[in-house]
Amino acid sequence: MGFILAIIVGGVAGLIAARFMKAENSIFLNVALGVVGAFLVNFLMGILFGLWGGNLLWSLIAGIIGASALIWGYREYQMRK
Repeated sequence: MGFILAIIVGGVAGLIAARFMKAENSIFLNVALGVVGAFLVNFLMGILFGLWGGNLLWSLIAGIIGASALIWGYREYQMRK
């Protein structure tokens, strides 16, 4: 998947995860968490299970999972700060 498409899919995943997690973060932060979350989950799935270069749907699901985890972690960080 191309780099630009990965950013777009990660951004959409971040917005979906923010709705799912009822996050009150800025749109920029949600998109950034989605992009980073999608990268991390796709990378981990590649290392653990050999699932390199999945399709668009898998990338979106991985992004939502990763962004949800990062949103949760960000909330925990803000609560302890």
